[in-house]
Amino acid sequence: MLSKYFKAEQLLFSFFLMILFFFNTGDARQNGITGRTKKFNAGCNDCHGANATMSVTVMIMGPDTIEVNQTANYSVMLMGGPAVKGGTNIAVSNGTLIGTSASLKKVSDELTHVSPTSFSGGMLEFQFTYKATATGTQTLYATGNSVNGNGQSSGDQWNWAPNKTVTIISPALTEDNISVAKTYALLQNYPNPFNPTTTIRFTILESQFAMLKIYNIFGGEVATLVNEISDVGAHTISFDGSSFGGGIYFYELRTKNFSERKKMILLK
Repeated sequence: MLSKYFKAEQLLFSFFLMILFFFNTGDARQNGITGRTKKFNAGCNDCHGANATMSVTVMIMGPDTIEVNQTANYSVMLMGGPAVKGGTNIAVSNGTLIGTSASLKKVSDELTHVSPTSFSGGMLEFQFTYKATATGTQTLYATGNSVNGNGQSSGDQWNWAPNKTVTIISPALTEDNISVAKTYALLQNYPNPFNPTTTIRFTILESQFAMLKIYNIFGGEVATLVNEISDVGAHTISFDGSSFGGGIYFYELRTKNFSERKKMILLK
């Protein structure tokens, strides 16, 4: 009888350890995790599906060029997948990341979600700031997961964001005198995402005909902001998206010697 009692007690203890392990691992996933970006060649495959999937779109939005020691606003946008709740992991090659969304926390040098965050209107946004401490180029990395919220990994999906390269310039090369640096430039719109207005900035090196147009995600032209001879130097154009539906848009600058297209998101 005593032997049976000890065996039953051992079974109960083993069961308790299994339950404790399950909840601890579940809590770790619920509270976010780091080291899951392309910086470390890792993903969310151990928790949210074996492979990254194009069904989930993850994008890092924010300026392509910032001044050294400047703190700039960025965000990670998630779309697609089950789109009930989602999480993210954000890393950078060098510099300082700070989460400005209440749904983000800092762990070591990375950012991760505090808990699964609900999608709204088919989108989920995590906002953060980045500060660079040296000139040159740095890379922002992000991974996002889109889950169905059933507490199980089945049905979950995830993907990496395309790495975002940020050029860090010296204070002498601000957008107001960037023409002195002898370069053409189309800057990232700000704010981005936006609702309903945003500002688009560009510089050109010589007086010439310039076109700045807006396209929808299917490549259809929806607005023309500039279509004239433009002077040398920096230009600032405002875009009002009040009459457009929410989603992804592209803006493109074309001149005789330069063309570039960038992505922006209108939130409705």
